[in-house]
Parts: sequence; C-alpha cells; structure tokens
Amino acid sequence: MATDRSSTTPAARSPGATPTGRYPVPRLDEMPDDIRQRIVAVQEKAGFVPNVFLVFAHRPEEFRAFFAYHDALMEKPGALSKAEREMIVVATSAANHCQYCVIAHGAILRVRAKNPLIADQIAINYRRADVTPRQRAMLDFAVKIATASHTLGDEDYAALRAQGFSDEDAWDIAAISALFALSNRMADATGMRPNEEFFTLGR
Repeated sequence: MATDRSSTTPAARSPGATPTGRYPVPRLDEMPDDIRQRIVAVQEKAGFVPNVFLVFAHRPEEFRAFFAYHDALMEKPGALSKAEREMIVVATSAANHCQYCVIAHGAILRVRAKNPLIADQIAINYRRADVTPRQRAMLDFAVKIATASHTLGDEDYAALRAQGFSDEDAWDIAAISALFALSNRMADATGMRPNEEFFTLGR
C-alpha cells in the first residue's frame, strides 16, 4: 500500500538489503517532499529503490546536487548514447574498485545495451571487451580521467577526435568520469551495498 511505502524504506525490511552500515538512512516520511517523491517514483518504475538514493538522502542538499549533476550528464541528448555513458561508469568504477557502482551501473548497461555480456566484459577488462574502436577510445580517455588525469595531453584529445568525438564530447566523457569518481569514493566511504536486484537485472 502507498502508506507503507511512504513510511519506511524498502531496504529497512531485509538485513541483506541494508544500504549502508556507517550512516543512518532516514525513513521516507522523514525526508523532504521532493526527495521522497523522487524515491517513490524510482521505486514505482524499477520495483525497488537503488541504495544510492537512500544513502544520499542522509544529506538532502547533497542529494539534490549530486542527482542534478547526474541527470545533466546521463540523461541529456548528445553524441554519446545512454549505453555508452553507462560503459564509462562501469569502466571507471572498475578502475576505482567500486563494487556498488560496477554492479549497479553494470545492470543498467546490460539493459540499455540489450547485451547481457557487455557489462562483465568491461568491468573485468574493457580493453578486451566487445566494443567498437570508437568506444575503446572513449573508454581509454575516461579511465585516464579517473586514474591519472594529471597526465592528460593533446594526444588524448587527438585520439578522441580521430574517432569522431568533438571537444564537447570530451567534456562529457571527462565529466561523467569525474562525477562517478566522487560516487565511487562516497560509496566506499559510506559502506554502500549493491541491491540484490542489480545482480540479475538485464541478464
């Protein structure tokens, strides 16, 4: 019932789905209206609430800021497909050893790419994954941003241009990598756990 959904978090019902062990997660009826409405909408669409929403609800202003930037990068039209954006998240999160983001965004990638194998391939070694030369160049750039951005040079941008990417596309790739570097670190810092639903989604 709607009353139940608004009064308690789904994650609180099962120890195996606990979103975090380090910071308290507010009840839905304790959250600001805009945050509660977004979480309920996600639950109604997906059938569960990804734990990142519950964990970030601990700090409402940061919740709003994070998801505003997330939406600006991941949902807008552009040269990068939605599946390619998720490839960036999976490859860079794997480089940063972030369990939550690899599993959660791997699930989204499987759905968006309509490919049950691609997320695991990219997470293990994107250089051997079944991606196009264009996507390989994109991921090379993204992983460099995530792990060694101080070494970027003109040659990195030239490699993207050779595959048809513009400088604005390079900004998008860099921004997605940078945002999820933050997400990776916060997931680790908060002890965020992947929802069980993610493991089988899109397989």
